[in-house]
Amino acid sequence: MRGQKIAGIGLTSVAALGAWVAYAEPTLTPSPGTFGLPGLVDMPTAESNPEGIITASVFRFAGAMRITATFQVTDRLTGAFRYSRVPRIFTNGSALYDRSFDVQYRLLDEKDWRPAVAIGLRDFIGTGVYSGEYIVASKTVTPRLRATAGLGWGRLGSHGDIGSPFGSRPTLDIGEGGKANTDQFFRGPVSPFFGLAWAATDKLTLKAEYSTDGYDRETAAGTFSRDSSVNLGFEYRFNKSASLTGYYLYGTEVGLQFNLTVDPRRAPAPSGLETAPLPVRPRPSPSADPAAWATDWTADPEVHSGVQTALAKALAKDGQVLESMALSATRVEVRVRNQKYLAQPQAVGRVARALTRAVPPSVETFVITSMANGMPTSSVTLQRSDIERLESEGSVEILRTAEFTDPMTGPDTGLVPTPGTYPRFVWSLSPYGEASVFDPDDPLRADFGVQLAGRYEFAPGLILSGSIRKKIVGNLDDSTRVSDSTVYHVRSDLVEYQRQGDAGIHDLTLAWYARPAPNLYSRVSVGLLERMYGGVSGELLWKPVDSRLALGAEVNYVKQRDFDTMFSFRDYDVATGHVSAYYDFGKGFLGQVDVGRYLLGDWGATFTLDREFANGWKVGAYATFTDLSEQDFGEGSFDKGVRLTIPVSWTTGKPSTNKVSTVIKPLNRDGGARLDVDGRLYETIRSTHQGDMQIQWGRFWR
Repeated sequence: MRGQKIAGIGLTSVAALGAWVAYAEPTLTPSPGTFGLPGLVDMPTAESNPEGIITASVFRFAGAMRITATFQVTDRLTGAFRYSRVPRIFTNGSALYDRSFDVQYRLLDEKDWRPAVAIGLRDFIGTGVYSGEYIVASKTVTPRLRATAGLGWGRLGSHGDIGSPFGSRPTLDIGEGGKANTDQFFRGPVSPFFGLAWAATDKLTLKAEYSTDGYDRETAAGTFSRDSSVNLGFEYRFNKSASLTGYYLYGTEVGLQFNLTVDPRRAPAPSGLETAPLPVRPRPSPSADPAAWATDWTADPEVHSGVQTALAKALAKDGQVLESMALSATRVEVRVRNQKYLAQPQAVGRVARALTRAVPPSVETFVITSMANGMPTSSVTLQRSDIERLESEGSVEILRTAEFTDPMTGPDTGLVPTPGTYPRFVWSLSPYGEASVFDPDDPLRADFGVQLAGRYEFAPGLILSGSIRKKIVGNLDDSTRVSDSTVYHVRSDLVEYQRQGDAGIHDLTLAWYARPAPNLYSRVSVGLLERMYGGVSGELLWKPVDSRLALGAEVNYVKQRDFDTMFSFRDYDVATGHVSAYYDFGKGFLGQVDVGRYLLGDWGATFTLDREFANGWKVGAYATFTDLSEQDFGEGSFDKGVRLTIPVSWTTGKPSTNKVSTVIKPLNRDGGARLDVDGRLYETIRSTHQGDMQIQWGRFWR
């Protein structure tokens, strides 16, 4: 009778909702399931979010927790990283704090009668507590109703299976974890699952599914009761970014989930808050004003200095520094340091317009050279007549006329330094935050404080910089975790630095940047290079302005700093270094391979892939494999992590070159650890080279 009563209520409710929604035509959008990816409840769907979308979800039920970050890498490929608390599944009654990765690829798009079809791997690296594989199809029946059906293996095949078509599933050998469980993929029992999603309104979506996850470990441990295979859920969208999801699970449990969706290409703050640039000043025609086009002014040395002074003042008001200038009757070159605009073409465009107002009419060729850490990195040559003609046209037209070249170096450039540019001192007092995640004793710890940073530039390329941090509030020093690493603790004693390094010197270095040859860049840094190490670091980078490929080499000799992060050192030193290859694959994908020796003395390689958007957002992942054994590395087997960079201008709407970057690592181990040196050459110069400039060229006229 109880079941009949519930069914009756459900049918009545559905009928009432059906009559009400007849007045509206909401449409379905992908909705996250309990595992963060587009799904029903526990079961996946074949849907994908729009390319680039980032979703964060927090799901709680029955003492368990899943925190998932999902990234739509491409139109078809979805990736996710998850941190979970699974209660009391071990024989000693302790909870498991688990880290897992998911990936899903949409094989077919929905078209006419054909459903969308996707294949996926859930928790395919590590302990495999949630591991499962699936093939799933989703079909839009009406604009408001979508049906899903699929086949699941692993946990998704642990209830109601129909056999093992690809053989038995071997017992999972966890070992140290962190490895792909390839021998289990699509092996063992397979079970069919299905479900429906219905857009009741523009904000409310109702979901129902038949689940094939048996929750065997949880039910055996007595932390969960599975009385039904039917799960029900709803998602209520507050706006385009936030939604709340509720579930009735397996006939016994209620779960809640909060979801936050971010589109890196859609800033929360309006753009265009910067001051408008000066308009292009057109020249009079030679016939109307022949005197203005005369070139006898070149004999007057005061003209050059006057133009340079006026231009320097105009650029300073716009957040840019005119470092030097060369002026002739028909050509001007300016070397400019952009301190304000994240998109370098926006800075170049503003310099070009300022030049039309500053130099005599006879000057037709503008060469605008970008500077980074005192180095000339690329030159953009524009014709003044094109700037005048195309100001009211789109950015694409002016890009077609632009020429990108490697700047001239040496004493014969004819450039005159702008008086007062060097030496130069700048400082800042700003807040900082540092978080520690994945600690089983407290999954989230954080410190907040202030950072005093200074930078003294003696001459072009010669820079003394440093920063001091002081915590104001936080609990990182409350951690009692002690590294269990059996090798020397080159990184795993981070807690000790957090506990004892307040206040402390975060870094203090003297760096020299130079251009030893065409297409070649160099850096030498000495001092307290980072929180944990001091010493000397040298780097060379080969990177033509118009090349997708860059090659680099770095050599370091460092000594480990004491935990108080002042001027004393511990009794550990090491020579470390890498050769590196960087490649721009296009469409925002950047690859990097680093091969060499790491801080522990282990040898190996790091592979990195980033997805970068035109507005400066960057999401990526890396993995490092060295000759250190899995047993010596410890839990996780090898070093890996996710990288995230968010431009400050994206959040404020105001122009800024600043970015906030973080690396999310499942574990902080000692194998595959690399020195963290500020100002590495590739990231220093890349934004001023042709590839990045062309991607962001749409801001030239902004």
